[in-house]
Amino acid sequence: MAKIKLGKGSPGLDMTPMVDLAFLLVTFFMLTASVRVSEPVVIDSPSSTSERLLPDNVIMVTVDTKGKAYFNISNPEVRVKTLEKMGQQYKVAFTDAEKKRFGGMTSFGVPMASLKKYIAMQDPERAKAGSPGIPLDSLHPELGDWINFGRIEAARQAKAQKEKAESVGRSFKYEPLRFAIKADGQANYISVKDVIKVFTDRDIYRFNLITNLEDGGAAK
Repeated sequence: MAKIKLGKGSPGLDMTPMVDLAFLLVTFFMLTASVRVSEPVVIDSPSSTSERLLPDNVIMVTVDTKGKAYFNISNPEVRVKTLEKMGQQYKVAFTDAEKKRFGGMTSFGVPMASLKKYIAMQDPERAKAGSPGIPLDSLHPELGDWINFGRIEAARQAKAQKEKAESVGRSFKYEPLRFAIKADGQANYISVKDVIKVFTDRDIYRFNLITNLEDGGAAK
């Protein structure tokens, strides 16, 4: 009896599951990714051997090589509330759109009179325009007001969150607000001293000094 020869077919690979997985990953990253906003100034911090990490709930003042001061609040909600208080203090009205955009920004270094224009700019425009720094002298204590209002609004938010948690029988863990100074290694000592005085004039005597690890890693 003659044998029946079966035809040899080339092996097949079903790519459908792999394609589905690829699309799921792309969708996940699109939904969870956030736009990275560039910093208005690049700081080369002095090195140290400290490995303490910067806390999440922080108010940070950055000092560049020319001694100009920049301000940032890590909490977006507190950041917006602080903007509202500063607007009331300096008679500058901000729209809801401006507040929302400001809440997603990073450090900034412009006086209140220029802040609306600065918020409306795109990152390339801000980089081109430059930043004159936030005034901090006794005649124009804007930096001190930013710090003070930021501290008040952070405490107010913490109190509201605690009351909300207690009303439903949940425990509340609050990370205290910290203060930090990030100065360029080439910044003038007097400029850093002036920023420290802004803190101490408001009875803030404990703050982090941001540095880089001597082996090249980041330390805060």
